[in-house]
Amino acid sequence: MVRCNNEAKDVSSIIVAFGYPFRLHRIQYEMPLCDEESSSKTMHLMGDFSAPAEFFVTLGIFSFFYTMAALVIYLRFHNLYTENKRFPLVDFCVTVSFTFFWLVAAAAWGKGLTDVKGATRPSSLTAAMSVCHGEEAVCSAGATPSMGLANISVLFGFINFFLWAGNCWFVFKETPWHGQGQGQGQDQDQGQGPSQESAAEQGAVEKQ
Repeated sequence: MVRCNNEAKDVSSIIVAFGYPFRLHRIQYEMPLCDEESSSKTMHLMGDFSAPAEFFVTLGIFSFFYTMAALVIYLRFHNLYTENKRFPLVDFCVTVSFTFFWLVAAAAWGKGLTDVKGATRPSSLTAAMSVCHGEEAVCSAGATPSMGLANISVLFGFINFFLWAGNCWFVFKETPWHGQGQGQGQDQDQGQGPSQESAAEQGAVEKQ
């Protein structure tokens, strides 16, 4: 709210609408002027936070598409998945990549959202308007923008990271790397078995 000390000017209410992809420097609003010659001046918000926001949304879209494709392969072509050893390896590498990207995207969007909050709070707008720094007007801050859904999006970003990280173990169990580790353990057990039996037989012969 901007209230000019000049009685000829009415009280002006400044409402700034912004949203995804948060290119704030392109969003305009009118700053009232308290002199008699001009009525208002076009101003812009500060900052461009589209990079972390668009990366976060793009990663979510690609994750959805890959998850749907993986479900089709798991349910309809499971035999092909188990017979061809390349599919589990590719699936494991892609899952690890998505896990890393979800961590980066959630952290980047969390930092970007903090910057968006700082750039759009009413005190930041009044600090950027020159009319509020003089004695010809009295400025008062209005309502703080609601960021509840944006905060939830950051929370879901970190939840996605933990889900993909946990899924890495289940995908790793389908790879030949996991089978090789078990095969080596079984070979060692089989190798120790005959040696223990031969040692027991030699002991029995010596006793006799």
